Amino acid sequence: MMYTPHTKNDVEAMLAAIGRENIDHLFQEIPEKYRFPKLDLPKALTELEAQAELQEIASANATTKDMISFLGAGVYDHYIPVAIDSLLRRSEFYTSYTPYQPEISQGTLQAIFEYQSLICALTGMDVSNASHYDGATAAAEAVIMAYHNFKGKRNKIVVSRIVNPQYRKVIHTYTQGYENISIVGDDAFTDSTLNHQELAALLDIDTALLLIQYPDFFGNIYDYRQLIEQAHAYGALVAVSVNPMSLGLLTPPGEFGADIVIGEGQPLGIPLSYGGPYLGIFATKKELVRKIAGRIVGQTTDVNGQLAYVLTLTAREQHIRREKSTSNICSNQGLMALASTIYLSLLGKNGLKQVAELCYQKAHYAADRISRIKGFSIKYSSTPFFNEFVVHCPKPVSLINLALQDHLILGGYDLSQEYPELPNHMLVAVTEKLSKEDIDAFCEALEEVTQ
Repeated sequence: MMYTPHTKNDVEAMLAAIGRENIDHLFQEIPEKYRFPKLDLPKALTELEAQAELQEIASANATTKDMISFLGAGVYDHYIPVAIDSLLRRSEFYTSYTPYQPEISQGTLQAIFEYQSLICALTGMDVSNASHYDGATAAAEAVIMAYHNFKGKRNKIVVSRIVNPQYRKVIHTYTQGYENISIVGDDAFTDSTLNHQELAALLDIDTALLLIQYPDFFGNIYDYRQLIEQAHAYGALVAVSVNPMSLGLLTPPGEFGADIVIGEGQPLGIPLSYGGPYLGIFATKKELVRKIAGRIVGQTTDVNGQLAYVLTLTAREQHIRREKSTSNICSNQGLMALASTIYLSLLGKNGLKQVAELCYQKAHYAADRISRIKGFSIKYSSTPFFNEFVVHCPKPVSLINLALQDHLILGGYDLSQEYPELPNHMLVAVTEKLSKEDIDAFCEALEEVTQ
């Protein structure tokens, strides 16, 4: 039985307001044979029966609570302190959507301001917005911002092929409406190794943005200083996509010349959740602050001289004509930004460094153990990496991962899905949650399933 909140009098009042005699008149434009098609629906269930069926379906899903996970490729299974969920569920945070009224939203605004401050400290940049939907959205917004920064007079966007494939796909989707934007650099190379000379050769006076990843999608760490200097020599902006967890250990992009830093904030206290909601990090230099899409919270004083927080630089996409807007982003991931703020606050500088070091050390232990298994080798063995690395396997990764499920192990990412020139290559991710015993069990299972 379907519930409707409208009484008979409500329906009559609405019909009178729009000049219709009855509800059937609302459907006159639809051919009669299509108005009430016969639907092949299953027998109706009671609430108790429906709940039992849904629980049975849900129980078929395997999670990282049931299985050991070595799957990363942009999102990672990190430990999340219990305090985060407890604080997120406070009603003043959980029910707040957007702080339009600063005088009654001081708690939410302060939380966002603290998030922005922490992201600036983490990335080495001057200013951060209040977040985007995810890392891919942030990457696309960096491209659009760079394009508008040059008022459309520069139309080339150079994107490294070793940037997350999902980010690159979203960038191509975003820019379809721009007839003169040209995305170059992410087409298939002969070798997937990042070639700085090939990227540098694509730079010219028409380049608006160079987008690179640090560590790259394969987990490798490169020194980008020379490449960034070459981009700046042409007057182009440089955006660096980061794994924020790695910045507990690595030099922040702001210290080696990045103009924009974007990334996926999921590693900072946000659960995997079957793909979202996540958090798009976006930070820039101060001179680009007026070009940033999304929200920015500022700190000021009120008429009584007391500390206050307010949305600033808000005469943007939600307040101007669409044709003058540089973005359709007018919201932010407030709850996810709060989760990351709590996470970073709980860990502090030393705690974040400790987690990053554990990821680094355990990943290198895993790489060493896997390299000793017959038929397996580490592809980029001479290149430094953070918590992910590429393994060449003796069999197709899809078959290996299927067999690993019998050992309650989620294997690494099958790179051949996005890099056809890398058949039998697995991207393995290791986080602080994995123990030595977990890694040893993974290696033993790899050896068994490939015999």
